[in-house]
Amino acid sequence: MGCAISGLAAKADFGGRSREEDADADADAAAAAAHPSEDQIQMIKESWRVIRDDIAKVGIIMFVRLFETHPECKDVFFLFRDVEDLERLRTSRELRAHGLRVMSFIEKSVARLDQLERLEALALELGKSHFHYNAPPKYYSYVGAEFICAVQPILKERWTAELEEAWKTMFQYVTSLMRQGYQEESARQRHLTLSPRDRPERSNTAL
Repeated sequence: MGCAISGLAAKADFGGRSREEDADADADAAAAAAHPSEDQIQMIKESWRVIRDDIAKVGIIMFVRLFETHPECKDVFFLFRDVEDLERLRTSRELRAHGLRVMSFIEKSVARLDQLERLEALALELGKSHFHYNAPPKYYSYVGAEFICAVQPILKERWTAELEEAWKTMFQYVTSLMRQGYQEESARQRHLTLSPRDRPERSNTAL
């Protein structure tokens, strides 16, 4: 089965496109991303009960692997930008703290898989906040792929092709919502920075 890097990360790589093309691609991805099925939700929740006992460990492994496979991601993280020694990262309190924050988001996402409105609100808001972190959408799926690689050794014989597909589906769904939130916030900020004369005129439709 192996790791899920190609299956998730390829969907997020929009390098070389214009901002408008990125927006179109994000809208298409959001529309195409399917919500996990009932059977997949059950598998995810059962496996999470095992994973959550090692969330700090998974968080660190996930980000060290991310920086190994995609070193350009360090540019998004001010604290780790100039760290070349990955062993230092493994013992970093800051990386542990960030890994725990990401794992907390994953835990909340798992808990909301059967509460679509709450899950969508959570993911959209996180996408909007990532606009202000200067963390573009192309990085989001990398994290999901590295999470999947990190938890396989923990789940051992419980890991199956069906479970891998369930987690991929969840991450594709959540990251598509995050991209949507990022683009909404990007558009809002562009609108706010336009001078009044640059803004499109509103026709007066009041009766």
